[in-house]
Amino acid sequence: MRSCGGYSGDTIPAMKFREAKDFLVQQTAEQAALEGVPLSDLEKRMMYFTESGYVPEDPIKLNDEFEAEYDSDEYEAKISRLLHNAYRRLRKENDAARKNWDFAIKCLRRGDHYLLVMWDLAPSTWTPVSDSLKLLASSLGIIALAFFVFFIAQKLEPQWRWLQEKLQTHSHIVFGIFITFVLAVLLLPRRVWNAMDWLLDRTVFRFFGPKEDEKDSE
Repeated sequence: MRSCGGYSGDTIPAMKFREAKDFLVQQTAEQAALEGVPLSDLEKRMMYFTESGYVPEDPIKLNDEFEAEYDSDEYEAKISRLLHNAYRRLRKENDAARKNWDFAIKCLRRGDHYLLVMWDLAPSTWTPVSDSLKLLASSLGIIALAFFVFFIAQKLEPQWRWLQEKLQTHSHIVFGIFITFVLAVLLLPRRVWNAMDWLLDRTVFRFFGPKEDEKDSE
């Protein structure tokens, strides 16, 4: 699969949208099978839904059939969780497939697709065990950092006073960094979460998580 860069939303071939969705639906179905989560044919067909653009079947009929059997909020939360778990799996196991995923999402950004609504749901709507553990590890890390700073302040009081003076002198810079971080969390929660996930995977969980890489190398 190639990136859809260079096309406008009006000129991009319908087949590109279809290929992108085929790939994402396939990976979502594989993730559902790995987790033992039931994923019906209708649920997979609904992932192709769009109000404008190519759809393999009549979108009105598809939507009516779907609403008669499923709750939209529950469905969106379920597919969102599977999408993000599938992406996390590909990022660890297959970098080529992960790049195809990024290309597929970039391609769909050129149109208005229901699948993107579920992909863009905030991480707070899905909380698998691994993410809860990472959130706990982050909280413990912040607490440990606070204790470390307090210890340093007690043991290195002159240096700590110097640092306080520097921070006061450049308080506007510190405040600007803080505001930037807060805005990033509010406006781009998924990207901030992915960055935290990437950092934890290469620090805390590299030492305390399962040694998957070692097993694979054997």
